[in-house]
Amino acid sequence: MRLRCVAVCAAAALLVGCGAGGGGGGTAQVWITRDRGKHVLAVRTVPAGLTGMQSLDRVAKITTRYGGRFVQSIDGVQGSLSARRDWFYFVNGIEADRSAAELRLHAGDVEWWDIRSWANGQMSVPVVVGVWPKPVEGDVLVISDRGAQDAGRALARSLHANAGRHRVLVVSRRVVFHGERDAAGKVTFTISADDALRLARNPKLARFRYEGLP
Repeated sequence: MRLRCVAVCAAAALLVGCGAGGGGGGTAQVWITRDRGKHVLAVRTVPAGLTGMQSLDRVAKITTRYGGRFVQSIDGVQGSLSARRDWFYFVNGIEADRSAAELRLHAGDVEWWDIRSWANGQMSVPVVVGVWPKPVEGDVLVISDRGAQDAGRALARSLHANAGRHRVLVVSRRVVFHGERDAAGKVTFTISADDALRLARNPKLARFRYEGLP
């Protein structure tokens, strides 16, 4: 797995907020998928407090490289430099900026491993929608444009929105539901009014997706 360490300090701070800092009681989840979440291989529960690598090792057979810091294969599915295909992982929807051996999961965290092609040059995907409402739940401001206020209010209620750090933009035009992350670590999701209403009713619609809703 190759990790893009862009804006490392900001990304590290965000990951600490999402669970990189320690243990405690409770459980976390490990997801394993292929091809940008199109094929779900495993969803497992692990104790909180383990490192990301320990958690993955509990639920799957893995091989590693670089002294055990990076994942080469999971349950026999192997990354390939020549094929430009590798394992990438996210914690609570945020692309990891470090080895899973250096990151520790908190209760409620979701560690998502996905093997996908990077042949199109898209090595880095800073944030995905598939763990919604993470990473913004309870720490988000919902902003609606003209014509999308009702949808914005419905989504805000489902998120327990406040004047938080992150943003969800609900727009009246048609747009693919997607997320972005700036250099300071702030996440902004953009979603159409129609999709916002659907997502407010059923947050699991976004599950395992990099962007968009079915």
